[in-house]
Amino acid sequence: MSTGKDHIARAEGAIRKRMEGIGSPEPVIQSFLRQFRRLAGGERGLIPLKDIERLDEVPAVESLADCTDAGQRALARTVMIKLNGGLGTSMGLEGTKSLLPVKESRTFLDIVIRQAGYLRRHARCPLPLLLMNSFSTDAETRDALEEHAPLAQDMPTTFVQHRVPKLRQDDFMPVEWPRDPSREWCPPGHGDIYLALVTTGLLDRLLVEGMEYAFVSNADNLGATLDLAILGHFAGQGIPFLMEVTERTGADRKGGHLARTRDGRLVLR
Repeated sequence: MSTGKDHIARAEGAIRKRMEGIGSPEPVIQSFLRQFRRLAGGERGLIPLKDIERLDEVPAVESLADCTDAGQRALARTVMIKLNGGLGTSMGLEGTKSLLPVKESRTFLDIVIRQAGYLRRHARCPLPLLLMNSFSTDAETRDALEEHAPLAQDMPTTFVQHRVPKLRQDDFMPVEWPRDPSREWCPPGHGDIYLALVTTGLLDRLLVEGMEYAFVSNADNLGATLDLAILGHFAGQGIPFLMEVTERTGADRKGGHLARTRDGRLVLR
């Protein structure tokens, strides 16, 4: 692998040129280049067991029952965001995962819309539903949304996360695939939600509309619903970020787990 300083500089220049060529916003380019420099510097993103401690003191959701009323009051300032960029490639699929039928011919997307509508009607508040699509799922999702009645919200239903270039493992240069240039790119992961909200202007729009809280989950995780007790606890404590978790089982071979570092920080490993 060629990792000399001159080569790394050339690779960085090629990455910037490729991303500027599709109109990537500068904050997105800078974010990807920061991660690239960490990779080129030898970081692999691994956290060894010796650097973490077991986390046992996670509050149970049952202990938050007194927070339900506060959650009801906060609901008018809340937005639901579903991460809808997945194609289900690990399951052998090629289409948008949220468009798979899962119950009585209803798709994940159909049920998500029904869940949001139920909350909206019973809470009598706007509760916007936003879908963060990827460049691979956006067209199919927007076509599917045309089959639903308008969602009765003043802002767009979808926004698209960014895309970043695939890099060669041997020399870190951007991959070239002239027969199908779309294969030269990949979505940057769920963490792109922050940059995508900012660069699309949606964050400013949400703030103008008085939104203060965002419930975020995967579009195919139908068990992840907006819990009023958790929302009330979140709002009442002024917590900047809260994650709802469950105990892992032997079947949980994908995804991360919470841990505490030796210096006391929480990490998702």
